[in-house]
Amino acid sequence: MEYYMLLATDADNVHEARMAARPAHLQRLEALKAEGRLLTAGPNPLPDNPERVSGSLIVAQFESLDAAQEWAEKEPYVDAGVYEGVLNLYLIHISETTRLRRISY
Repeated sequence: MEYYMLLATDADNVHEARMAARPAHLQRLEALKAEGRLLTAGPNPLPDNPERVSGSLIVAQFESLDAAQEWAEKEPYVDAGVYEGVLNLYLIHISETTRLRRISY
């Protein structure tokens, strides 16, 4: 399996929707962690207000780009309208040689 980075940007005024979807979001991350596939994950705090965030970062192992995309599309924050949309999610393949290539969809 390879590592992929999911970088998502929040839409405007979605704090309440983010908080409502957070338990389901964290449950999915815990599942990745239990499988030994989660490298790191967390919110991107706003510089002027660390209580609010501008998006999320997830780095985890997936069998393929297609598998990473499928996982990202089922993200509770996507369903709740927290993220600006699937088109604004970026998956970056992280190879053993530390060479990065950006893949967006």
